[in-house]
Parts: sequence; structure tokens; C-alpha cells
Amino acid sequence: MTIYALSTGPGVSGVAIIRISGKETKKAINLLTGKPLPTARVASLRKINYINTSELIDEGIILWFPGPESYTGEDMAELHVHASKAVLESILSSLSKIENCRLAEPGEFTRIAFENGKINLIKAESIIDLISAETEIQRKQAIKIMSGISSNKFNGMREKLLKILANLEAKIDFPDEDLPKDILKNIKKISEEIIHDIKKILDDQRVGERIREGFKIAIVGPTNAGKSSLLNYLSKRDVAIVSEVSGTTRDVIEAHLNIDGFPVILSDTAGIRESKNEIEKKGIKLALNRAEEADLKLIVLEAKNIDFKGVLKDLMDDDAILVINKSDLLGPNQFLNLKEFEHVLVSIKENINLKNLILKIKSKLKNKFISSGDILITRERHRQNLKECLVHLKNFNKKNSEGDFDKAAEDIRLATRNLGKIVGEVDVEEILGSIFNDFCIGK
Repeated sequence: MTIYALSTGPGVSGVAIIRISGKETKKAINLLTGKPLPTARVASLRKINYINTSELIDEGIILWFPGPESYTGEDMAELHVHASKAVLESILSSLSKIENCRLAEPGEFTRIAFENGKINLIKAESIIDLISAETEIQRKQAIKIMSGISSNKFNGMREKLLKILANLEAKIDFPDEDLPKDILKNIKKISEEIIHDIKKILDDQRVGERIREGFKIAIVGPTNAGKSSLLNYLSKRDVAIVSEVSGTTRDVIEAHLNIDGFPVILSDTAGIRESKNEIEKKGIKLALNRAEEADLKLIVLEAKNIDFKGVLKDLMDDDAILVINKSDLLGPNQFLNLKEFEHVLVSIKENINLKNLILKIKSKLKNKFISSGDILITRERHRQNLKECLVHLKNFNKKNSEGDFDKAAEDIRLATRNLGKIVGEVDVEEILGSIFNDFCIGK
């Protein structure tokens, strides 16, 4: 089946790209232009007509990519046309009338590329990460993963395990033949090296996931301390309702920010206090849960009413900044004795010392995003497969007798399979749908 779709975003713009891939691509170009195919990978200006008529739709650039030297590995073409709604609807409608042509599903072009061996699963994921990147650090991570740094590492470990498996299966198939002692010694050495490598990769503080998904910051504190005002200030827009009425915020309100290139998910939460209202109690529970899950907590208190005890004091740790708001209400001779806690004295209303608070937040972000080695894990599925691989390798290392060779081979086989799942070298049908459904139509 030949697929087609608009590959550029909707909306008014100068140029739009329609992508076609499959066996009927040649036919589609011929019917739309009334001319033979242009030279491969050379931009050609063509008139684009309604199919089977000479009525002109638009004039645009045609790019022809014969398979297998194309993004999808199939015959493929791109139509660069004017991006009016009328032009696009006319071309897409014409393509729909061609036999064995249909509109592409989300991510289908990239899925075909994966199935045709043009890219592996990690590269497919990095493509959607690059499309979705909102900050410079996200872009850099996606580009680095696309370059093959993760794939090469995981494939390298997998190839070593396959060699171990070949030696074990040789011993199983020819039990009377003795394997050289140095081979058996090397098998254990290689497996121990891979165990060490996987442990090192897993000990990454989840930096890759943090960069891809965003650094989670929760604003917590009692009612009327200025939490919603702080959210609005950092977001540079009115995200949350600000009111002197206590308990205005009941649910968690989120804003996605770019702070110095770092992706951030900032959450405003319900004010923490004793309450008999069932809805407010649920909001307070959500607030405490969000604080526990956050990478950084901003604990906001009023300067004239520092109620810093109980649950709020328990939340104060290395991943928290104490924000004392409404400092403008303090008298000239009043001071706060909070030397034991890292804190910033601010006034959101009067815009006092907020730049210092932002600098502290940036400092925390940088420390969280610093990694001592290459970032290889960007998704939870990578992490889970590595953990399972580690379990099988540890089981393998416990087997020492020749009578255990069958079971030892199975341990290595399962470990190899887990590494293969990460890059898509084995059947991973159960996860393909979830991965490619995250793509936009046309990619």
C-alpha cells in the first residue's frame, strides 16, 4: 500500500510538503504532473494538476527518491507546494483517488523506515524527541542519540553476548569436545565486563529521562503564601488564579517552561493546612504527592507568618529551596532566624530578590543535569530491558558446572534478547504501536 500525508504543520505558511511513499509513488507523480519522473534527488519545478484533467492546482517543486535509497527504503517523493488550505486539500483529495493509495497513519513513514532496516528503534525514538524538542539541551540530546551513541553501545554488548552464546551452544552440540580453558575464562570475563557496563549505565540519576520529559519543580506551602503568584511570575503569564481567599488552588496547575535551555515542568499545588473540606483535603494530598515526586521543591512561606514545622519541614532537603515571600511587609528591625535552611527572601508583589531565586533554581537544574558519562538511556523501556538483562547475566555467572550449560545458554539468550529489544533487533511488536503513535502524521 502506498501512503501519503502532509508532513509540515497545519496553518498559514509559504510552503508545505506532502510526502508519498510506496509502489504507486511513480504513478502518483505521473498522474499529478502529466510528465515522466524527474531526475532522482534533483529539485524539479512542475505544474500539479487534478488527476485525469488539465486543470491546474498549483506549481511547485517535486523531489523524487527511488528506493531503497530513501528515508523509508521505498520509492518516495516530496511535493513542495504553496501552503494554502485549498491547494493542500485538492492535492490530497487527488491522491486519495489513486488505487492502493491511502492517508498515512501517525509515524507510519518512520515505522516503514524501521521495518526496512533504514533506522533502528532507538533512532526512531530520537527522531520524535528531536521533533518534540523545546529547549537546546533536549535538541542536543536527541541529536546525540540519533548519531548512534546508544545503539553502538547496546549493539556492541549484544555482539559480545552472541559470541558467548555461540561457544556455549558449541559445547552443548559437541559435548565430547573440550572447550579450551582460555575460552571459558574469557566467557566469564566478558560477562562480568558487561555487568559492570550495565550497572554504570543504570547509575545515571535518570538524566536522560529528565532532559526528555522535563525537570519537575513543585511549589508547595501553606495557603496565601504566594505560590500561585510565583508560578505566574516564573511562567511570565497568568497561569493560575491569584486571590486573597484561602484555598483558591485545589488541583495541581502545571506550566512547561524553558529556563536557560533546561526543560521544566512547574507545578502549583493546593495550600497545605488542616481542613475538613473533602475536596480541599484531596488537593492537599495531591500537593504532598507532587512534592515527593518532584526533582526540586520550592517551599513558599510568608515572612510574617513562618509556620515551618511538621510536613513542610520534612520536605526540606537537598532538593528544596525555602522561599520566604512578602518580605516587603517586614518592619526595618525585623529579621528571620533561618540560618540552618537554604532560603531566599523575596517579594513577588514588589519584584524584590526574584533574580536571586531564579539563579538558585538554575544552579539546582545544572547540578541535576550534569552527567559524568554519556547519556544512553532516554526512556523507561531502555532502563527496564537493561535491568532484566542484568538479572539474566547474574544468573549466568552463578552457573559453573558443565551440567548447567543448557541453563547457562538460556540465560545468555534471554540477556541478548533484552539488549535486542532496546534497538529493535528482535520482535518488539508489542511496543512498536506505542512508540510510533507518538509521531505526527506525515513523519
